[in-house]
Amino acid sequence: MKWIAIIVFAGALGLLPAVAASKSDTPAPKFSSSTADPAESEFQRVMALDDTAHEEIDKWVKGNGTSSKEGASLSQAVLSLRVEQRLEPVKKAYEEFLQRYPKHARGHLAFGSFLNDLGEEAEARKRWEKALELDPSNPAAYNNLANSYGQTGPVAKAFELYAKAIELNPRQAIYYHNLGSVIVLHRKEAAEHYRIAEQQVLRHALELYRLARQFDAGNFQLATDLAQVYYGVQPPDHEAAIAAWGVALSLARNDLEREATHLHLARVKAAAGKLSEARRHLDLVSDPALAGVRTRLMRELVDKALPPPAKDDGRRLNLPSQPK
Repeated sequence: MKWIAIIVFAGALGLLPAVAASKSDTPAPKFSSSTADPAESEFQRVMALDDTAHEEIDKWVKGNGTSSKEGASLSQAVLSLRVEQRLEPVKKAYEEFLQRYPKHARGHLAFGSFLNDLGEEAEARKRWEKALELDPSNPAAYNNLANSYGQTGPVAKAFELYAKAIELNPRQAIYYHNLGSVIVLHRKEAAEHYRIAEQQVLRHALELYRLARQFDAGNFQLATDLAQVYYGVQPPDHEAAIAAWGVALSLARNDLEREATHLHLARVKAAAGKLSEARRHLDLVSDPALAGVRTRLMRELVDKALPPPAKDDGRRLNLPSQPK
């Protein structure tokens, strides 16, 4: 259950993240009693129930994170059970709605996203497939199914479905973003599918992220994903990587995101030989959750500043993997 994963994450790190939304594009109209169509009116009511439940759960997760620092938090098992109980009437409302209106494409689409958040991926895929069967012109159904195939395969199917979503709605940033992310994750499959070399695959992902930023320029995660691609680009393009991480830094929404981005900037600037600048970025990092990566990067800077060793003495030659 994905909600349980969110609760565990919040408890383990002591952070207060907003409830993570899946990368889907399910429409969420607000409830309006004036809607003339009975099916649409009922659908909006169910969506409003879904939204309210998720807002409440978001507050519980955040509040439990705050309480944990004060020693009064609920156990993960108790909070998870509370979440399940809160979502049960919402699930029932979806099921009853689709029993009455089995041909409501957006109802199947929304219920699929709800089930996916519960961790019921197989059932979610069935709902999205039904939505696509009922409305082949809905790009969100293609996107959601592509997300599913991107996780479980075949990945080539995901590439095709994302392309169709983009064809139907070329101004939706998340379709480019999702396709770029799956391409980066499955580079070999992408190289085979597009019949290009792996380095060309990475540059294709960069272009997809840039297209996404045209429609969602303020998205920190999107800017971060774009910057991450430069770690795999060969030959290294240090200046482009530094610029990309600079954009991400300008979009960081909180201290943790800013400090994590400073670590990335320290890493890429060290690789570019800008050791003094890299050290200044490390000096701006103080969050205990990032202390281990900061320490390793600081040691790497010391190593780079030393004269080359006379012989192989086990000296550290590589920077650590990206901060998490």
